Amino acid sequence: IMFEKFKGFIQKVVSKMFNKGTIQEALKVDVAVSNEMANAIDLWSMIYENKAPWLNKNVKSLNLGATIASEVARMVTVEFQSEITKNDYLNEQYQKVLKDLRRHVEYGCAKGGLAFKPYIDGNEIAVDYVQADRFFPTQYNSKGEVTAAVFLEQKIEGKKTYTRLEYHELTNKVYKITNTAYVNETALIGNNNNSNLGKPITLTEVDEWASLQPITTIKNVNKPLFSYFKIPFANTIDFTSPLGTSIYSRAVDLIKQADEQWGRILWEYEGSELAIDVDITAFRKDEHGNLNVPHGKDRLYRQLDLDDNTKWNVFSPAIRDSAYFNGLNNILKRIEFNCGLSYGTISDPQEVDKTATEIVSSKQRMYSTVNDIQGALENALDNLIYAMSVWAKLAKFSMDKYEVSYNWDDSIIVDKDTELVSMQADVAAGIIRPELYIMKKYGVTEKEAIKMMPKVDNTLTKSPFDEE
Repeated sequence: IMFEKFKGFIQKVVSKMFNKGTIQEALKVDVAVSNEMANAIDLWSMIYENKAPWLNKNVKSLNLGATIASEVARMVTVEFQSEITKNDYLNEQYQKVLKDLRRHVEYGCAKGGLAFKPYIDGNEIAVDYVQADRFFPTQYNSKGEVTAAVFLEQKIEGKKTYTRLEYHELTNKVYKITNTAYVNETALIGNNNNSNLGKPITLTEVDEWASLQPITTIKNVNKPLFSYFKIPFANTIDFTSPLGTSIYSRAVDLIKQADEQWGRILWEYEGSELAIDVDITAFRKDEHGNLNVPHGKDRLYRQLDLDDNTKWNVFSPAIRDSAYFNGLNNILKRIEFNCGLSYGTISDPQEVDKTATEIVSSKQRMYSTVNDIQGALENALDNLIYAMSVWAKLAKFSMDKYEVSYNWDDSIIVDKDTELVSMQADVAAGIIRPELYIMKKYGVTEKEAIKMMPKVDNTLTKSPFDEE
């Protein structure tokens, strides 16, 4: 129902989601992306890119899509640490992924999901980050996990649009990757015919794809050689879809209302701007017949044809910004609730109720959201590492086994400073050992904490008044 309201808007915008019918016809596979999901992903993308279809000269953007996705990604990955042990090569490649993880998590939060696709690049294992509008699942298991998918890549050279379809399929531990390329000599990306593949070509006709094999078959593979990070919200757009939904998928109407309210606030300031209405006879005319308005005061003075008894009038109405901002803040709080965020995340924190029950409930809501997304991300990283290890073995970069550790920060629901003060009191009371406090405060191991502690001199200090 929500997206029916914006159907007219969406139809006026070229779909970013490549036409699934074109892919199905080219590869003879069924794409598990419904029209409803394709439209939803387009709308989420437009909101994230600050190009929502309802924006116009009167409705101004608060850029809430990017703000929400960015803030959630920050909270999900803040102080996140992960390491692969027993396999130095794999860990080296993995740490490169983690360096830029927050940005890609933000894309996933905005569009509902993100695919990680590792591949061999020289002596390294590189990773492609495929956003939702370039990822097309074709098969998934009873758990809703994607087991086969098409990845789309496009590039432009002059007036030609080159498209590569990379199809991954796992059947009975046999993994097959198929690469096909096409060129459309008349349609550029962004035009109405951008979903027209054009004619088939060989991979060698595009330099970047020349080293790829048309068909690659790998045996004894247990899981797909790609990983799908899925936002763990229930999909209310298409119950049968294996795809995730945007972090703000349930707040689209509210984001529109917030933008409209922001437009009203800006108009209130503009419409209430100080002005002096002056009769046109109050200004002298120059040699060209134009009124001589004081330099730089064109915006202040408004020339009107007033009656004979009035030469000027000050226009300075009262600004009703408090009522408008209060309305906007209430909308922002509803957006926070619908997105699973705590109050004060995007709304004015000074206006948030301060009762202990409300604070705990709000933090728990945020904690639950972030914890669920962290779980989904950890699962995606597990699958990514498996895929990287398979490529590393095939290329003989590393044959070692591996173990993975994850450390997620939990300070979203627990105020760290308050917790440290409490622990300090427990140390003073002798309830807990002091090294536990040091471990918590500085994030070190127990061995390191003991080294940081001052040495205690157990010998008794003799008083100078004691007898020899």
